[in-house]
Amino acid sequence: MAESRDDRREEQMPQAQVTMDVRRVDDNASIIDIKGELTAFAEGVLMDAYNQASDGRVRAIILNFEGLEYMNSSGIGLLVTLLIRVNREKQRLLTYGLSEHYRSIFQITRLDDAIGIHETEEEAVEATNV
Repeated sequence: MAESRDDRREEQMPQAQVTMDVRRVDDNASIIDIKGELTAFAEGVLMDAYNQASDGRVRAIILNFEGLEYMNSSGIGLLVTLLIRVNREKQRLLTYGLSEHYRSIFQITRLDDAIGIHETEEEAVEATNV
């Protein structure tokens, strides 16, 4: 059976090397557990996770970076896109589990001015109740 052009193109398209699981903490917040690489290929996965995490009542989205293996400039761009969506919905974006390396990148890019950065899940969840 001959391969179609679409079949060959699908084989050549890089796939996202990331999984994201959504957990509802309480009525105020949901957590997105990020495991793997946050690159341009993760856009669909991240936006699907955000849509699942955000049901209109949620006031805060918390990103868990404990399982993050790699993030490049495209991944930072995805976070900016997510931040715009979160702000449009009048929600807050918080994180925890960032390594020192990625914390410094958040500082250099000034993302730490717009995204609440916390050490632990408990601290991030507590910050949603303020």
